[in-house]
Amino acid sequence: MNITIIGVGKVKEDFFAKAIDEYGKRLRRYCKLNIIEVPDEKAPESLSDKEMENVKNVEGENILKHVKDGMYVIALDVKGKMLSSQELADTLEKLGVTGNSSLAFIIGGSLGLSNEVLKRADFRLSFSPMTFPHQLMRVILLEQIYRGFRIMRGEPYHK
Repeated sequence: MNITIIGVGKVKEDFFAKAIDEYGKRLRRYCKLNIIEVPDEKAPESLSDKEMENVKNVEGENILKHVKDGMYVIALDVKGKMLSSQELADTLEKLGVTGNSSLAFIIGGSLGLSNEVLKRADFRLSFSPMTFPHQLMRVILLEQIYRGFRIMRGEPYHK
């Protein structure tokens, strides 16, 4: 399985980068992993609704440049469907069995995802109604993908 994570913004904190690297190493046994960072647009606190949409649209265009034909796209969206770890594992397994072996997980910037990215998504996944920093979300996502593969293979880890 090929998994691409497309995230807005760079990982700046060393401890997040180390965690991302660690889960990347662990996942090599199960899939080919590609992490793509797209630039985040400047978004001061006092943006109008139109300016916020413009920021999301620019980030969305940069995201969609990396989405290839045939990819199954999972957008991380606070309004998406929440899954348990077991349900995520089942979803990954079903996707692989049905020929969707190229997955793209998309993590938006501080303002969320553009409508175009959400329209392109085949599935919207929510980890929580809470908002997380994109750097932390990348770690959480990688850990859950890793956990999902361990569950699929019946390997110890999921407790």
